[in-house]
This record gives sequence, C-alpha cells and structure tokens, in this order.
Amino acid sequence: MSDVLRIGNASGFYGDRFAAWREMLDGGELDVLTGDYLAELTMLILGRDRMRDPDLGYAKTFLRQLEGTLGTALDRGVRIVTNAGGLNPAGLAAAVRSLAARLGLDVKVGYVEGDALARPDALTANAYLGAFGIAAALDGGADVVVTGRVTDASLVVGPAVARFGWGRDDLDALAGATVAGHLLECGAQVTGGNFSFFTELPDGGHRPGFPLAELRADGSSVITKHPGTGGAVTVETVTAQLLYEVGGPAYLGPDVVTRLDTVSLTQDGPDRVRVSGVRGTPPPDTLKVGVNNLGGFRNSMTFVLCGLDIPAKAALVRGQIEEAVGKEGLEFVLARTDHPDAADTEAASALLHVHLRDGDKARAGRAFSAAAVELALASYPGCTLTTLPGDATPYGVFTADTVPQDAVDHVAILPDGERVPIGPPTRTASLASEPASGESRPTLSSQADATPRGSTGTTAGRPTGGDAATRRAPIGELVGARSGDKGGDANLGVWARTDATWAWLRDWLTVERLAELLPETAPLTVERYELPNLRAVNFLVRGLLGQGVAASTRFDPQAKVLGELLRSRVVELPADLTPGAPS
Repeated sequence: MSDVLRIGNASGFYGDRFAAWREMLDGGELDVLTGDYLAELTMLILGRDRMRDPDLGYAKTFLRQLEGTLGTALDRGVRIVTNAGGLNPAGLAAAVRSLAARLGLDVKVGYVEGDALARPDALTANAYLGAFGIAAALDGGADVVVTGRVTDASLVVGPAVARFGWGRDDLDALAGATVAGHLLECGAQVTGGNFSFFTELPDGGHRPGFPLAELRADGSSVITKHPGTGGAVTVETVTAQLLYEVGGPAYLGPDVVTRLDTVSLTQDGPDRVRVSGVRGTPPPDTLKVGVNNLGGFRNSMTFVLCGLDIPAKAALVRGQIEEAVGKEGLEFVLARTDHPDAADTEAASALLHVHLRDGDKARAGRAFSAAAVELALASYPGCTLTTLPGDATPYGVFTADTVPQDAVDHVAILPDGERVPIGPPTRTASLASEPASGESRPTLSSQADATPRGSTGTTAGRPTGGDAATRRAPIGELVGARSGDKGGDANLGVWARTDATWAWLRDWLTVERLAELLPETAPLTVERYELPNLRAVNFLVRGLLGQGVAASTRFDPQAKVLGELLRSRVVELPADLTPGAPS
C-alpha cells in the first residue's frame, strides 16, 4: 500500500461543472474522489424538495453524474465519498444501489446519518458531523459513501482516517487533513478559479482543472491537479482558498480545532504546493447546527432612471409604491450606475431596485408587481422597468445553533446493513475557554454607536509616516483578496504578494481603514485577524448579510465580490512598493 493517499474533488457546490467527475477519473491516478454539494442555501432548497416529495431531499444531479462514471470508478478502484445525501442520505444510498443494478454493476454502498435534528419549528435542522462515520463506512468495505450534513473538510479527513488509522487524539494529523479538505472543498477555487490575479494564469483562467491532495500519514499534503488541466496551483491560489469563508486562526471543527496560523505553504514544483506544519487542538464540546426556516414571501421590481434628477425620480417612485401597497416590508436600493453627459441610454441610467418581503403571499405577489407596472405612464419622465410583473416566491432564513457533541446519534451504516455508532471525541474544549498561550486575539471594532463614516475618495488609505513618497493606485495592484458568506456574516481575506507589501499591509489595513474604504462595514462589528504565515489579514464582518443568503436582497448576497470591491479602491500606496507577481 502506498504511503500517499490521493484524494480528488469533482464538485464544489450543487450545480458545479457536470463533467468534472469524468475529467477527474480519466485525468490521472486517484484513490478517492469526493463531491461537495451542500451549502446553507442548498439545505433550504433540499428542504423545499422534501416538502413536495418525502422521498427526495438529496442532490439529484449526483445520480446523473454517477451514471456515466460509476463503472469507471469501480474498475479503477476509486472510492467515492459525497455529502450529496443532503437531508436524505439513506434515500440517496438506495438510489445509488438501484442505479448500479440497472447498470449491471456490483457496488457496496455505505452511508452516514445522525445529523438531522428534531426541530418541529424548523424546515431543516442539521448538525455538522465529523469524519469518523465516513471512515467507519470505508473500513466496512464501501465503494461509495453517502453522507448528509458533515463539515465539508470531513469528506477528505474521513478517507485519511480510514487509510492511516488515526485516532481521536491524533490532533495534528487531523488538523493537517482538515486543511487539505478545506482547500479541496470548493473545487477549482484552489486551482485558479475566482483568483484575483487570473490574468497571470497560463490559460487566463478559462477552464481550471479540479484539484487533488496527496496526503501522508503525518497529515501533511501536496495540493496539485491532473497533468494537462487548466489553471494553476501556486502558493497564492492555495492562500486564496485557505482564506475563504473562515473566521479566526482557530478553525473550529467537530474532530479538531485547526490552527490556521500554523499552516506553512511552499511551492513543491510546477502546480504543486506543500502544506505542512499544521497544529491541532481538541475540538469544541458542541457541534454547529444549521437551521433553515421559511421566512415569508418576496418580490422585486427594478426601475430604470435615466438622465437628470435621479434622486427626485427615485423619491417619486418610492412615494407612489408606498401609497399603493403600504410601507411595511418595502426596501428601496438606488444603484448609481449612471454617468454624466453619457452618449447612450445604459451609461446614463441608474437602477432603482424595489424589494418587498411579507408573510402574505398575495401582497408580496401580483399586488406589488402590478402596482409597479401601473406607474409606467404615470410617474417620472422615461419611466421603464427591467422586470415583468410576477408572483412572489418564498424565501428562507438561516440561523446557527449548537448542540452538545454527545447529543447526536452519529451512525455509519455499512454496506451489509450493520449500524456502527460513532462516539463523540474523547477530549473537547469549551468554546468559552480562554485562548491558549500565544493564540492571536482578534482586533475588534463595533461602529454601531459611532457616527457613520464614508470614504472621502481623497484621504481614504493615505499612509501614515510623514513625508513618505506615495503613488495613487488601486489597492489590488499589491494585494489579492477573497471573500464569502458565513451565515449572516461575511469574511474578507486579504493577502500581500511580497514580504515588503506584508510589512506595509499589516499596519495599514486596520478595521478603521476598512470602514473608510468599505462604508457598509462601518456600522457593524468587525473582527480582524492576522495570519503572518500567509502574509494575510482576515476580517469577519458581523451581520453584513442579515438573515443569510436566502433572505438577502443585497446586490451581492453572498459577499463574493467584497474582496474585489476592496481591491478596486484607489488610495495612496507607498511608491517603493510596485505591482507584480511574487518572485
């Protein structure tokens, strides 16, 4: 048996590249192929599926992908691990068996359950389970392992536990595998997808290949991809994914707390990055629980405001809509996309987005959209809309909760039907405990009671230090960024490309300066963490996304472009720091 476990990924979300399963199986050697389908929004979608049909609740796309690849995986001895089971892992496991029978294949299917919690007042409530149920199913001979809500990284940690025989106390090894799992979980994001410096990639970022990790018994790994596939694997592409959707340096998981400030990344050859040095501490004594509820109904209409008197036109529409349907639940967002003295309609126009959320489907539906359309000949000059009248759609609200580790019935169901209970960790630590010696603490800032601040466009980002020479340019010339959603919060990771830039960035990009550059963060509580090993700072912006992605009317509901917005801000940069890729 090889001392290296090769684990690939073929899906980063429900809707990812359909052909990735075939590409990964045909592209090179693998021991395990994983597929991550679950996100907070996905659980809501699956919950609504299950309301219509109790036999559903899993990612149906996975079955169609498996139809053309299961035979290949079995022939090549590649085991498959996926959380596509969603809310119904037993149902998906049965569907996989039926598919195999139809294809004339002999497949051993195991699955993991215990994440679903009884919450009568919730549409879905699922604890984030760990990796040891997956490991037990693999140890029981499964060719395919289906799970419900496990942590994304567990899809990689589970096979590593099974291969290397790690126990609950092998915290450093578990932490190293958790980092590898976090790097793989979003598919092509670690191989150049959504990368700040995509123009520097060999293929310009056109079709990045999906990633794989070469894991070793000590938990270290090399992140790479199959030869000949697009994109790139560099220290920077790996850094970008490592910063994605994380909070502080203590990355909480059900099996281990992974210290992100101990991660060491080194280039190990073309398209190979070694991940080493990761330390782990005992996991928390609770599990995260994701809860989805239906929050009501919503509808949106968008008015085009062209030319002069944009604020007055927006005010007129607001008054007319409020008079027609009432003020309750209305939200007006004016996007000043217009340019003065523009030569074409689109460049001269602003957009007024009008949203309505209500528990009454009738009010949020045609009553609202028809009221907007009725203004077409009775409002501001040039009144036009980009949307047709339509009915309201339901929206969900996501909240996070916790339960004790021993409060769930984590069970692995082996291919022969045997049920193997998975006990909780032998050692845990309270989330309320004091940070360990040397652990970095966040820089906290709450601007909720402060005078609102906005970017002046002239002084924002002017460096301290007297008469130091500067040049005016976008921040993104020197730094990369990646951002994303964490329930109702958003994270924004920013990394420096060189040691010299890091020396400047570390002192310059404070919580206060972030509020100047991104004014929407100013009224919120922001946590700032430093990750010197990565030459990075990470901001956790509390409450930016309100009640979560499914309920958000924000233009960027998942905070995906927050990092690129920051990079686009023009500030005074030190003149001696020049743009360019790290040497």
